[in-house]
Amino acid sequence: MEAVLKNLSSTAELLAVAARSSVVEQWDKQTLSRAFHWARYCEHLFSRFLNNTTIRRVIEKQLRLTNESLRAVFTGYADICFSDLSQCQHLLLVGLLKNPELPISIMKILFDTASPVNNQQSDYQDVTGLCSHIIQCKSACKVLSPLTDLSGADAEVQGAVLMERLEDLLSGGGEASRIEHILNSFLQEGEGASGHICLVISAALLTRTNSAAAQTASQDFLLDWLQKKQSVLQQMCSAIPSTLIIDLAKRHVKFRDAYCDVLKKWASEMEYSMSEGEWVQANTNRTVSFQRVTEHFLALFVACPSLRKDVEKELNALNISDGDFDVRGLSVWGDLLSAINK
Repeated sequence: MEAVLKNLSSTAELLAVAARSSVVEQWDKQTLSRAFHWARYCEHLFSRFLNNTTIRRVIEKQLRLTNESLRAVFTGYADICFSDLSQCQHLLLVGLLKNPELPISIMKILFDTASPVNNQQSDYQDVTGLCSHIIQCKSACKVLSPLTDLSGADAEVQGAVLMERLEDLLSGGGEASRIEHILNSFLQEGEGASGHICLVISAALLTRTNSAAAQTASQDFLLDWLQKKQSVLQQMCSAIPSTLIIDLAKRHVKFRDAYCDVLKKWASEMEYSMSEGEWVQANTNRTVSFQRVTEHFLALFVACPSLRKDVEKELNALNISDGDFDVRGLSVWGDLLSAINK
């Protein structure tokens, strides 16, 4: 029993360190794996001794002594009681995500919900389940259903965790440059950016939290970051389903305006192909067709009717600057207006 109580105290200390100490800067993948192993060990203790009154009292006494010593070390330390042992992995993950000293390398591992921390048989639940547990227990997030239908739980959970992380960093007075560095590391442009990562960003922007002010601040920060990352923004607009893009446009004016700018940029990069009898993107790596751009505009006008008049006025001005010829193939703007108003 002495060894059990020692392990219990060590795990309580581990949870305090994970949440409140800069020591986590030195953590690596192996350290993280061991931490979750001990968290799971305490969950096992809870299950094993829940109905054993005698041993439970011994454990509770040990926790009181450990809490007392930890309060003396960590300002604002929250005591751990016997019932908390049932969700030690949850407490560990929440503590890590809220610790501003958590290194980006560890955040990436926690953010990768596609697999456990190591490739071997894991000693603890996969991170997706843990993140879902956080969301359910805190009732913190309500993501619109279209995303769940399209991408499953992973993107939804990752987006919610990302927003919670942003809220913590912003509320803690984190420097904008450091937060942007975290976003750049989290959401690296690359092969995955046009797929899963785009869905994660969408999930984050569609996440609702209990704190409207924190939600607005964190989502505004993410939107500002996204506007700086034009390549990611364009990949989002071309990779995720139109229904999801429209949800984002309806929710966020900043996204709607940026989305509209992307559509105009796509059109401006097109040239008329005599052989195909259609406008096509000038570069060889074609991502969208003229028909697709038209469909995007029409869907946007249906979702945001007040936008149509201003956009058509702008397209007409661009057509006039091209010569205002009423002949197909001379101005992409004139042909786009014709297609929109069919």
